[in-house]
Amino acid sequence: MERSLHLKKNLKHQFNWDRWGIFAVLISTLVLLPIATVVWMAFFPVENIWPHLFATSLPRYLSNSLIIMVSVAIISSFVGTWCAWMIVTKDFPLRRILEWVLLFPLAIPAYIGAYSFVDFWEYAGPAQTALRDFFGWANSKDYYFPQVRSIGAAIFVISMSLYPYVYLLARAAFRDQSSRTFEVSRALGASPLRAFWLVSLPLARPAIAIGTALVMMEALNDFGAVEFFAVQTLTTGIFTVWLEASNVGGAAQIAMVIFILVILLVVLERFSRRKMRVHQRDNQSIIPTRDILPFWKGIFVAKLCSLPILFGFIMPFSIMLHHAVNVEGLWTNTTFLRATWTSLWVGSFAAIFTVGAALVLVFGIRSSNSILPKIMAPIATIGYAAPGAVLALGILLPMAYFDRFLADMVESFSGINIGLLLTGSASAVIFAYSVRFFALAFGSIDSAMGRFSPNIGHAARSLGMNPSRALSRVHVPMIWSSILIALLLVFVDSIKELPATLLLRPFGFETLSTQIYNSASLENIEGASGASIIVILVGMIAVAIIARASR
Repeated sequence: MERSLHLKKNLKHQFNWDRWGIFAVLISTLVLLPIATVVWMAFFPVENIWPHLFATSLPRYLSNSLIIMVSVAIISSFVGTWCAWMIVTKDFPLRRILEWVLLFPLAIPAYIGAYSFVDFWEYAGPAQTALRDFFGWANSKDYYFPQVRSIGAAIFVISMSLYPYVYLLARAAFRDQSSRTFEVSRALGASPLRAFWLVSLPLARPAIAIGTALVMMEALNDFGAVEFFAVQTLTTGIFTVWLEASNVGGAAQIAMVIFILVILLVVLERFSRRKMRVHQRDNQSIIPTRDILPFWKGIFVAKLCSLPILFGFIMPFSIMLHHAVNVEGLWTNTTFLRATWTSLWVGSFAAIFTVGAALVLVFGIRSSNSILPKIMAPIATIGYAAPGAVLALGILLPMAYFDRFLADMVESFSGINIGLLLTGSASAVIFAYSVRFFALAFGSIDSAMGRFSPNIGHAARSLGMNPSRALSRVHVPMIWSSILIALLLVFVDSIKELPATLLLRPFGFETLSTQIYNSASLENIEGASGASIIVILVGMIAVAIIARASR
């Protein structure tokens, strides 16, 4: 009897509600709502076209998506791991510069890389034109050139855009390894390659697995690049079924396939790292001794490390910059200026809303006695793993229902028809950005809060401060730099986001990413160049933050 009463009392204490606990649960619920909506629409569609999809287009969508995911993962993991190993363990010309420049492709979205790639290598582009002029060929019948718009080209472009994820984590893993383990294996007679394969690589495998999983998720999420290369994937299938066939249920069913793939990726990544826990003593974390390569060998390694930078950053940026400089009146074009302003204010609102919600959630978890916020918070970060097209699908339906409910309620009380306030404005786009990048803000603020003792908050309350005052006067000033970093990261990723913006934007709503997409769809790369340069320069902010944090 006493045990039963104690258990009941303990459960009551764990599920005791307070204001901050309620706020935390509400925010988690809002973030999870789009995913729950997609699941509901997939299982209970108005018109079930699953048999038709399964018999016609779904196998093609799925096979192309899997081919791209696996191929991009292989190329990115190889390039990222090899470059990281060279940078950490070898000394060669330009190594210090290459160490940071290898991160630059992160600033260029894959769709901009795709547009510049096709512009350079297509039949009318400078590469084939120069070949025809040099060899005297009259037309394409006189020579063979690989198909530019193909799945192979899409894999290459996406890989050059995403390899820095693996490089960044692999470099950190190699750098943190004890140099003694590698030196002992060399002393026992192992060649450098064998020592790398048997000692250093297994120690770094957990970090490489995380980077590869991120690469595969981003490859699955891509829309702009694969669509421009005329490759039909699951993400393009959502657009086709939703916008062209006007079947939201069918689009939700395709979205469910994507979400299942994402969950499988997360599970496989966790499973692959389950037995790979590596422990090293702190006093063994010695900076690895770099082997000084002979001059010509060092030059060769430097050139190899420069290749992903060339294809992933220099070529796309140079091509877009060339067009932007040579197009008259581009920078004063009204459409371009309006898209720039829209991106700035929408990205700013999304960043402020996302970081504010993450701050409340983190503080609510730490302040509340209830266990429910602690359970829901990790689940709320799953939005980052869900592609933008999937989130857009899950946001539109509940927001449209709420819009109609609000309009009907206002009209019944006042007789005024307010129209669609949310779906007819940028609210849906901002909400999609917030859900998509909530994990970035949450992770930054949670790690910053975790560096300080909970006793600081207790001391503030003992001095008479209520939780709100303690948050604004004590916690926020202490983690202000992390808040700024979270704001910048969400802002940058919001400006680069394409699929969710395309699906949720109201009529006449243009951002930099949609202007780039619209111009490229019309084969007007010159018109997309100005917006591309702005997106790349903004993306460099995120690269600078990542580079500074990884020192």
